[in-house]
Amino acid sequence: MVAVSQTASSAEKRAAYLRGLRDAVDLPVLLLMATMTSVGGIVRDVGFPAWAGTLSTLTIWAAPAQVILFGAVGAGASIPATAFAVCLSSARFLPMTVAIMPLIRQPGPMRPLTLLAAHLVSMTTWVEGLRRLPDVPLNLRPSYFFGYASLIIGAGSFATHVGYYIYGEVPLVVAAMLLYTTPMFFSSAMVSAARSRADWLALLFGFLITPLVMQVVPAGFDFLFIGLVGGTLAFVVFRRDKVKVQS
Repeated sequence: MVAVSQTASSAEKRAAYLRGLRDAVDLPVLLLMATMTSVGGIVRDVGFPAWAGTLSTLTIWAAPAQVILFGAVGAGASIPATAFAVCLSSARFLPMTVAIMPLIRQPGPMRPLTLLAAHLVSMTTWVEGLRRLPDVPLNLRPSYFFGYASLIIGAGSFATHVGYYIYGEVPLVVAAMLLYTTPMFFSSAMVSAARSRADWLALLFGFLITPLVMQVVPAGFDFLFIGLVGGTLAFVVFRRDKVKVQS
C-alpha cells in the first residue's frame, strides 16, 4: 500500500487527475452509461425536458433515486413524499462513503473538496475506488479520484441526455434490461474484489438474507440493512474462528 504524505506539486496532481481520467475509460463506465440511458428514457416518458434528466444525474447521481423521483412525479405524488422516498433510496450510500473517504481525505481540517468527493461516491466509484486508491500515493488520491469520478459522472450525464432521444427507438424489453447493468456490474465487482475468507462470508450471508430483507425492510434501507447484517455476521464468525485457532 502506497502512503506518501508530502505535499504534491501542481504537475503531480495534474498527472494524477489525468491518470484517473484514463483509468475510468473501462467496462464499468460503459455499463453505467447503459443504465443512465434508460433513466433518460424515463424522463422522456413522464414529460420532462431532457435538461431535467441531465441535471438530475449531476445532482442526485443515483439511478434508483432518479427513477423514484420521476416515477413519483409522473404519478402525481407530493413533493415532500417524493423527497423522502429519494432520501431513503440514497441511504445505502452512507456506508459506502464512510468506507471510502479515509482513502481520499487528506490530513487536517475537512475541506470543501472532501464534501465534493463524498457527493461523487456511487456504486462504480466506490467499488473501483476501493480497488485502485490504495496503489495511489496518499497526497495524490484526491486528484486521482476526482479524475476518475469526473469522467464517470460526465459519461453518465451524457448518456442520460442521449437516452432521452434514443429511448423510443429501442424495444421496451431492451430499455428495461439496460437499467440493470450497473447493479449487475456492482455484484460481479464485489465478487471479484473478495480476497479473504471474511469477504466471502459477508457476500454469502448477504446473498442468503436478501430475499427475506426485501420483504420486511422498507425500500431504501434494504441495501443498507443487508450490508450491515451480512458484514456483522461475517465478522462474528471470522473472529470466533480466529480465536479458536489462536487458543
